[in-house]
Amino acid sequence: MKTFTATPADIEKKWILIDAEGIVLGRLATIVAMRLRGKHKPTFTPHMDMGDNVIVINADKVQMTGNKRADKKYFWHTGFPGGIKFRTAAQVLDGAHPERVVIKAVERMISRNRLGSQQMSNLRVYAGSEHPHEAQQPEVLDVAALNPKNTRSA
Repeated sequence: MKTFTATPADIEKKWILIDAEGIVLGRLATIVAMRLRGKHKPTFTPHMDMGDNVIVINADKVQMTGNKRADKKYFWHTGFPGGIKFRTAAQVLDGAHPERVVIKAVERMISRNRLGSQQMSNLRVYAGSEHPHEAQQPEVLDVAALNPKNTRSA
């Protein structure tokens, strides 16, 4: 029996809608990363973009366990001497672009190469409950029902 290797003609992409309200950030990110890579499919091929298109709504209402909201820091460097800067997760979630917390969590679970960039382009994250992808008729994936640990009240 030969090993199956998918070709571009074999790839079928779906649209998945995930509501992040009340979902723990890390658990949400692992599910989204798995869907983007296509590892949930029996025809998974590591060197092909097999994953689905994922839409995440209500990213501003994502939860974090413990003190991560206050203690977790996102660093960047300005390029100047002594130019290291950071923001806490609370500052990012309360700021103008709270969806960046979810994007960064998923991005760090995807490989850092051209294939990873291609897979990340299939992710759309929105802070509110509105999204412009109704025409694609996305299937709703209830992450909260997959495991009771996926949700946490505020």
